[in-house]
Amino acid sequence: MDRLSIAGLFVAIFAIYLGFTLDGGSITALFELPAFIIVVGGTLGAVMLQSSSSQFLHALSLLKWVFTPPKYDIEEGIEKIVLWAEKSRESGYLVLENIAIDEEDSYTQKGLDLLVDGVEIENLRVSLELDLDIYREHNLRSANVFESMGGYSPTIGILGAVLGLIHAMNNLTEPALLGQGIATAFIATIYGVGFANLIYLPVANKIREIIHQQTMYREMVSEGLVAIAHGENPHAIENKLSAFRLQQ
Repeated sequence: MDRLSIAGLFVAIFAIYLGFTLDGGSITALFELPAFIIVVGGTLGAVMLQSSSSQFLHALSLLKWVFTPPKYDIEEGIEKIVLWAEKSRESGYLVLENIAIDEEDSYTQKGLDLLVDGVEIENLRVSLELDLDIYREHNLRSANVFESMGGYSPTIGILGAVLGLIHAMNNLTEPALLGQGIATAFIATIYGVGFANLIYLPVANKIREIIHQQTMYREMVSEGLVAIAHGENPHAIENKLSAFRLQQ
């Protein structure tokens, strides 16, 4: 569980609540169902229109990363790679077969399998780099879905404000309905800007940061496996991979 993400969301919401109530406002005044439907529904529809179904569903599946991100421990990864290097020097690549079966990360598992199968070093490097590039691009496109939501949301909020004002103008002689239209107009703008800057854009950036961490970890794994294939000394491999510690 990512406590920083939870704390950040809480701080943002609490700060808005506190600031609004200190000025004499009532928090219930910020709940307006028509405005919510216009902004959230309009934003969601616009993003669905621009995205493929597979990309949109994948983006939704990455939402869990915001609060429960996958862990990629660089230090632990270096220790494992050095251990693999030592075992392969002692007993050959076949000793890595059982290690590959128990490996949780699919990318690392594939790299170990290729190493065990005796794939040529250059083909090993190319295969791992290609897998990493495709994986990173696929996930970055999913992060862009949330960034697009952050771009559309304020504009849809303005659209909701205009619709609210039109409703208000049509009811100038009825004060009760006039107030409802004006409330929808202002709150739709708040929803549009608020959701974009407190949810959609932070979520997009959070997912990008996790993708960056994954990429660094898997680049380290790739370098380590290629070094093992070259038959480099385990201590030399550890020294080479130590640069990735700066990415933690």
